[in-house]
Amino acid sequence: MTWPEASRSSTGRAEWPDLRRQLRRICERPVIQLKLASVPPSDINTQPNSKIVLNAPYDDKHSCHMKIINASERHIGWAIKTTNKRRLGVDPACGVLDPKAVTLMAVFCDVCDCCGGGDASDDRITVEC
Repeated sequence: MTWPEASRSSTGRAEWPDLRRQLRRICERPVIQLKLASVPPSDINTQPNSKIVLNAPYDDKHSCHMKIINASERHIGWAIKTTNKRRLGVDPACGVLDPKAVTLMAVFCDVCDCCGGGDASDDRITVEC
């Protein structure tokens, strides 16, 4: 006999009942199961934590650095979203933080005409996890 033991049907073909049952069970299972984990606000921190101020003159490109800190014991994926993609830029824009790791990113403010009617007071950067 070969593995798994085959039984012969009346037609003379070898049948694999256990193997067929196992394959049927495997095919009925979902291929990928995802659980979405929520990240408590205390697990990820930023420095500065509330506000970045980029002062005039606005005819130069300004930049500053920001830290994203993973305070948890698990990996956390993050992405940066901005409300004004033409004016604000971030490098890197996304990544995965190892447990207790820190990443440094650059925030750029491109040249803009803020005094000529362009309102920069509503520009926001959001860290999504």
